[in-house]
Amino acid sequence: MRGTHSAPTERVLDVIELLCGQEQAGQRFSDIVRELDLSQSTAHSILKTLSDRGWVTRDPVSKEFALGPALVRIASSVEATRPFASRARSAIARLANTTRMPASVVERSSESLVITAFETPNGVADPSLPHDRIPYAPPFGIACAAWDTPDEQEAWVQRGAAADTALADRLRAVLAQTRARGFDIDWMTPALTQAAHAIGTLSGEAVPRHLRTVVEKLRIEFISANLLADDDAQGALTVATISAPVLDERGHVRLILGIHPLRVMTMDEIHSAAKSLSREISQITGES
Repeated sequence: MRGTHSAPTERVLDVIELLCGQEQAGQRFSDIVRELDLSQSTAHSILKTLSDRGWVTRDPVSKEFALGPALVRIASSVEATRPFASRARSAIARLANTTRMPASVVERSSESLVITAFETPNGVADPSLPHDRIPYAPPFGIACAAWDTPDEQEAWVQRGAAADTALADRLRAVLAQTRARGFDIDWMTPALTQAAHAIGTLSGEAVPRHLRTVVEKLRIEFISANLLADDDAQGALTVATISAPVLDERGHVRLILGIHPLRVMTMDEIHSAAKSLSREISQITGES
């Protein structure tokens, strides 16, 4: 959704998200002020309102804030209205166990993609990964864009290609190929993904004029890096992610399921892993 952001609302959500990230102890008032760079009066007003509504509680002994009971009702409502998400979390746990590869759930939120669940074969997940956001723009989000509406596909292409006609044509071809294949193959390693994300945030006036050409070339190179090979590729390449969408009855993308080999694979191995992914997606959607 495009438009002006509400700074007061963002500060409230920052507090909730900070407390969500605390699996063990909560946060004291001074911790929240420091972590979120809030004034004491602003933090007090937010926490007082959240406490009154039951969204947060404060331990009378430790003085630490934690998520409150009202959020249990909200969480139950979310589970009831988003059954695909609940099934997807179970699916990636099975995928991680059967494929011996990490697995994830990614959902679209406006112009971002959000990692909402992550599982590893040993059951030890990186706590920083769930809720991590990446831009819904090339080179990210191919598995979503390939099944998006034509208008949204073109918007995705233009966010990456801009005035580069050849790159735009190549991106459109990749979306068509991905949809025909039934899943996306992401060749970018985690380090390259982080670098691509960083380069993608550099644009316009944020970049000194004499560096804009260099940054633009790097941006295009990172996009091209994720279009490394096609289904006729010979030999083996390092595969970061194999992902596919979960579609609702209208054919709309509800979320993305992915597995993360992070190793060299042949195309035969990739297609074999994708079959496991496809089986789990069929279970989520209730297909036979």
